[in-house]
Amino acid sequence: MTQQLQYSTALEAIQLIESGNRVYIGSNCGQPVVLTDALGTRHDLQEVEIVHLLTFGGAPYMAREGMWHKAFFMSGNTRTHVNEGRADYIPIFLSEIPHLFLKGEMPIDVAMVCVSPPDEHGYCSLGISVDVGLAACRVAKKIIAEVNPNMPRTLGDAFIHVDDISCMVWSERPMLEHDAGEIDEISHGIAKNIAELVSDGCCIQTGIGKIPSALLPLLTEKNDLGVHTEMFSDPLIDLIDRGVVNCRAKNVMKGHVVSTFAIGTRKLYDYADNNPFFAFHPTELVNDPFTVASNDNMIAINSAIEVDLTGQVVSDSIGRRIYSGIGGQVDFIRGAARSKGGKPIIAIPSLTPKGVSKICPEIAPGAGVVTSRGDVHYVVTEHGIAYLHGKSLGERCEALINISHPSVRDELTEKAKELGLWRQPRWLS
Repeated sequence: MTQQLQYSTALEAIQLIESGNRVYIGSNCGQPVVLTDALGTRHDLQEVEIVHLLTFGGAPYMAREGMWHKAFFMSGNTRTHVNEGRADYIPIFLSEIPHLFLKGEMPIDVAMVCVSPPDEHGYCSLGISVDVGLAACRVAKKIIAEVNPNMPRTLGDAFIHVDDISCMVWSERPMLEHDAGEIDEISHGIAKNIAELVSDGCCIQTGIGKIPSALLPLLTEKNDLGVHTEMFSDPLIDLIDRGVVNCRAKNVMKGHVVSTFAIGTRKLYDYADNNPFFAFHPTELVNDPFTVASNDNMIAINSAIEVDLTGQVVSDSIGRRIYSGIGGQVDFIRGAARSKGGKPIIAIPSLTPKGVSKICPEIAPGAGVVTSRGDVHYVVTEHGIAYLHGKSLGERCEALINISHPSVRDELTEKAKELGLWRQPRWLS
């Protein structure tokens, strides 16, 4: 190391932020909570723009009139502000966010991130949240780092050097954790159908939630699976320990689970700590559809809020109300579609918790299409698998109605006829 390490308090560190700055905040369970809590105490700042992906900690800066948040992806801590017009949303593919920073389209004045303690060479790991944070750090005029021994030291292209850090704050708070919860019968049914599409040697991308948590335990009889994914969580550990996931058959970074971030429990973080089986890289590489497509037999599994009868997929909004973000869905759907033997999958329950069909005649007014009907191949519910690629509108209607909830099939059929979507040759009419 080329400098003596000096640590400041969080309140001292955030004095580096000035009015008019754009501030990037580290994401997911890697949020620098001590720093964001301190940021919420800066009442004097004006015209400060804050950008970040999903975060699981608090967002006290959302209540400050002099601060304006522009979200790449939302969770409950920012969603209300966006939908009430007190913050804004940027719809963009996850693979392209780093290019906003790197090309200067969205200059970053201050990057606030959480990192592992520096090693003997002075390198700190961004740990479980490399994603777009590495690009933000590379262009930021100032980096404020929350240095936490509880942050796992993940390997790959995941490091920043202490010489590049403007101010360091020591913190020993527990890392944020997230558990998908108990797997319900519907999620298990969807997972069983997806498992039929996974064969030996496939490379898997999956996300967070009950469906991925239900799927991975169903793959224990598979062989030589690989993982190239935006993120992973705890259920992956068992498949690795069993030797099911060994990454020997994959093409990109053979022998390694490739990811940009991890969301899970302390058990997962300890498992990933200093583990060379995991290669964490930024999203401009991992999520690049061309990189994804370079893996043969790529299985991409993503969710949706609703799918209309022509195959349009809404994933970031409920009507006009923004709910989450585009994320990496299109990156991986397109990559898997171009993979030799690849299978892009949209997985949804047939009904919402309120009993409304997620397969609908038309998308809700104001809702945004994230994945176009031209990109969709497989749609899976607990009632079956619909293959839409290369299918006509009439064929898509029939396939999607067949996997909808039985209680709504007649209604969907009648509505499809009213909309002129139910099309069949005269000899079948």
